[in-house]
Amino acid sequence: MEKEEFEPKIIGFLCNWCAYAGADLAGISRMGYPSNIRIIRVMCSGMVDPLFVLEALRNGADGVLIGGCHLPSDCHYLSGNFKALRRVLLLKKVLAQFGIEPERVRIEWVSASEGDKFAKVVKEMVEEIKKLGPNPLKFMKEAK
Repeated sequence: MEKEEFEPKIIGFLCNWCAYAGADLAGISRMGYPSNIRIIRVMCSGMVDPLFVLEALRNGADGVLIGGCHLPSDCHYLSGNFKALRRVLLLKKVLAQFGIEPERVRIEWVSASEGDKFAKVVKEMVEEIKKLGPNPLKFMKEAK
C-alpha cells in the first residue's frame, strides 16, 4: 500500500487592503496555487496577535502566513506592518525555544496588484512545510 503524501494545512492572516486583495486577484485571475491555505481577513497585519498564531498551531495548523501591505512603510495604518514584523521575529525565537521550527511562521508583504506574488508565496510555503513534515503539536493533541 502506498503511503499518502502529507498535505499541510496553512492559516493565512491577510490584511484587508493589500495581501487579501492580492489573494483575491490571484483567484479571479485563475493563477494556480495550492488550496492548502485557509484565509482569515484582518484589517491590518499589525492586529495579528501572537496568540492567534500559537492557537492556530496548537489546533493543528502546520504553518501560518501573515500577509501585510506591499512594504512595511506602506501600511494603511502607518505602523501596523512594523508591529507585525517585530511580533513575528520574537515569536519565531519563542517557537525555536519550544522545539517548533520557526519556518512554520512566515510574514510577507503583498500589494493588491501582486496576485502572482501571493500565489508564489503560497506555493513556496507549502513546499517548505512539506519538507518540515506535520506540526509536532498535532501529535501531542491527538495523544490526549
